[in-house]
Amino acid sequence: MDLSFRSAQRCLQEWAPATPLLAATDASLEVTSSSTEPPRLMEAPVVEGDTLRAISISGGPDVGFAAFLDGVQRSRVLGYHAGLPMVFGVAAAVVRVRVDRRLRTWRGAPRVSRKVYLPVSFAPPDLPAYFEREGVQVVDTTEVEDGAQPPVRHPFTLLDLAVHRVQEERERLEQELAEEWCGSERAPLFIDGGLSRSDGVAGSACAVGVVKSHRTLYVEGDALERVFALQRGERSSVFRLSSSWRASVASWYLRLRDPAGHSPLWGLVRVEVADPEALGEDTKELTQRADRISRWILAEVSPLALPDGRWDRMVYGIRDCEEFLRASI
Repeated sequence: MDLSFRSAQRCLQEWAPATPLLAATDASLEVTSSSTEPPRLMEAPVVEGDTLRAISISGGPDVGFAAFLDGVQRSRVLGYHAGLPMVFGVAAAVVRVRVDRRLRTWRGAPRVSRKVYLPVSFAPPDLPAYFEREGVQVVDTTEVEDGAQPPVRHPFTLLDLAVHRVQEERERLEQELAEEWCGSERAPLFIDGGLSRSDGVAGSACAVGVVKSHRTLYVEGDALERVFALQRGERSSVFRLSSSWRASVASWYLRLRDPAGHSPLWGLVRVEVADPEALGEDTKELTQRADRISRWILAEVSPLALPDGRWDRMVYGIRDCEEFLRASI
């Protein structure tokens, strides 16, 4: 079926006519959710020199990206049954390609997912079965890995679980598009976020991940102060991010805008690219690549991504992706 918020509500009301429905105008759960990642500091080994330092980018901004990839999500409560939230989640992702200085949708259409997210462990067994019979795909927000503690029945906990599952769906769509681009194209792709969810993307020479959020900072001590002191057009030394659960990537911090009068994270992004070992690079080649990609990113800071509140860290190509997707869903 052509699933929408209203059609999902109709299914719910047909199953239980007495269930009160929520207005479609209510704010999305992404705005009201209390779930947040705790701030952390983690040290990462430097692979460009011996210590992390500030490096001025040689040369001026240079347009190098052929396309931009980003995704959006929106979660809204359909209604409550015995205090259990039933959530309608939409996730979407798109690649927008430069053609004659304008952005066009790669392969004609974005990827869109519309599903109902239910706490199946607590819900009546006939509710998810009813949705499935009506052609609505159901995601169990209470499903846990073997040995993990089951969630509590508190509505706030169940709402946060639903938002997290919609986020996972958005990330899946983004990863699919990134893998398809890296498998068929050679031109540089600007990806909003990190690369480590996919080994193929993380090891690709054409993928560049740009992270705007800094809940985790991969520097400590004096290195942290050097990152805070970066000026516009400066980057940090390259360091390596690796662990047992993620693909190894090279990364560095880059200041996009003048931080004077703002917080130490103003205009600061973290860049992720393929590990130099995967590409067979020496230190000189790594430095040249980091400078070249930094010039590409600096070239994208104009026009401003206003009125988005993250405009100091967001490039206009990513803003275009988000606006296109919001209009589509």
